[in-house]
Amino acid sequence: MQEDNYILIKMHRINSTIDRKTAHIAAQYGLTLGQFGVLEALYHAGDLTVGEVKEKILSTDGTIPVVVRNLVKCDLIRQRKDENDGRRHILSLTDKGREVIAKAYPENAVMIEQEMQVWNEEEKQTLVRLFKKFAR
Repeated sequence: MQEDNYILIKMHRINSTIDRKTAHIAAQYGLTLGQFGVLEALYHAGDLTVGEVKEKILSTDGTIPVVVRNLVKCDLIRQRKDENDGRRHILSLTDKGREVIAKAYPENAVMIEQEMQVWNEEEKQTLVRLFKKFAR
């Protein structure tokens, strides 16, 4: 029981540390953590519906509309109705948005790589195996 709590607390702290450092990098580009997440999802996956973005960045229903609205206002993304289903909206990066995330993402990737250097490759593989077992 005590070990379980320790594991959960440490996992949460690791996640909080990465989020805090990502938020710092995002802020250097005038972005919030949520905005960075949306831009990153679109950068890697291409055009996505609002729901698909929400799933990729593990966001709640309440925050996505505000984040999307602000990104549209800043001309970082474009939002259009899905031709096949007018209830859905498709998001895509603008040239300006692609330029911003193309600069910010590599900085974040370097930071994550540096943070993960506390583990060697064997330890990382063990973590992956254990997390897969947990997520079954």
